[in-house]
Amino acid sequence: MATTTTTKRTRTLTDAAVAAAKPKNGERTEIPAGGGLYLVVGKSGAKSWAYRYRMGGKPRKWTLPKSYPEIGLRAARAMANEAAAKVERGIDPAGERAEERAAERADRFRFSTVAGEYLDRVVRPRMRTADVVARYLTAGDVGAAWGARDVRTITRRDVRDLLDGVVSRGAPIMANRLLDRMKPFFAWCVEREIIPASPAAGISKPSAETSRDRVLTDAELRAIYRAAEHVGYPFGRAVQMLILTGQRRSEVLEARWSEFDLDAGTWTIPRERSKTDRAHVVHLSAPALEILRGLPRIAAEGETRAVYLFTTTGASPFSGVTKALARLEEAAGDFMPDGEALAPWRLHDLRRTFASGCARLGVPVHVTEKALNHTGGSMGGIVAVYQRHAFLDERRDALETWGRFVAGLVGDRPAGNVVELRRAGA
Repeated sequence: MATTTTTKRTRTLTDAAVAAAKPKNGERTEIPAGGGLYLVVGKSGAKSWAYRYRMGGKPRKWTLPKSYPEIGLRAARAMANEAAAKVERGIDPAGERAEERAAERADRFRFSTVAGEYLDRVVRPRMRTADVVARYLTAGDVGAAWGARDVRTITRRDVRDLLDGVVSRGAPIMANRLLDRMKPFFAWCVEREIIPASPAAGISKPSAETSRDRVLTDAELRAIYRAAEHVGYPFGRAVQMLILTGQRRSEVLEARWSEFDLDAGTWTIPRERSKTDRAHVVHLSAPALEILRGLPRIAAEGETRAVYLFTTTGASPFSGVTKALARLEEAAGDFMPDGEALAPWRLHDLRRTFASGCARLGVPVHVTEKALNHTGGSMGGIVAVYQRHAFLDERRDALETWGRFVAGLVGDRPAGNVVELRRAGA
């Protein structure tokens, strides 16, 4: 490409001259500005700056990072002087800028950077479980192995090795969950043309899973409820609400006071917090209302109104579940009948126990599923499309029946008196 370099004396290059400069003979033109600095005027008239110098006996050129008029004549000369000082110290300005650009490109495609963009663009606006997905992609095994890596270099072998490592340390189900989160992330990377193909595509779950059907016995449920009373607020009370309402763990632990109408005896889980992406009304039994009315109302520092039901700071919902659950399980053992032990269980088993208990109490399965806010089962498929009846009255009766059963179970009178409750029309 032809380039014309003028021989004008640099003192004539003023701000006005820079503004008026045009390409000579329609060709790209470089106009000296003194000290190795040149104003570069392209064929289109666009203007930029270049600093010419010698490094190791060879001619070099450094293009200033921004063009005219964003960088004016005075600023360009100052930058050229700084570049000259670097050359004096043996630093190559052009090489330095090339390294900066390489670092910028590397950061752009760093796994942690791309994962953060995926979370912001896709997960957080659409998914209630965004924090869970974020933990899988940015912390733990994935964060440690790939956080600083270029996402474009991750291969199928890398994915398999990571999953195999998780299985080897005794967490096979965790490995399955990791793969579940990896696949949509890498598919998004393909869609955004960040990578040509997903390294997780076609990889099967590393571990087989069986559906859990753990239902607590009456003795176990009684022991857990009483242990929750012993553990107290916030986690113990949250567990009692899990037992009495049958709702999901996150829905209870992250519950807000604004969702409750204690006078009406209802709790409305808003759409944005509901797994089914629709608001859900939960009727509160007498035992549940008694617990709610006895909860402390803790406001965040500087605030006057409490937001969360179960909190230690007021600023966020309770989150220390693992340690609190260990304390509760230890306490529950003391409430088991002599000679009996509490078998391993999970918080989600309380929800399954609620469903099983309602069945024992004669609650129709479709009412139980409505109370649980299920979309499958008897309410799934075409039935869910046409069956819009909310069964509000039936759900209220079911929750009251279950509440009375639990109260009797953990109270002084004989536990598990199902027949008596059904005869009473509970």
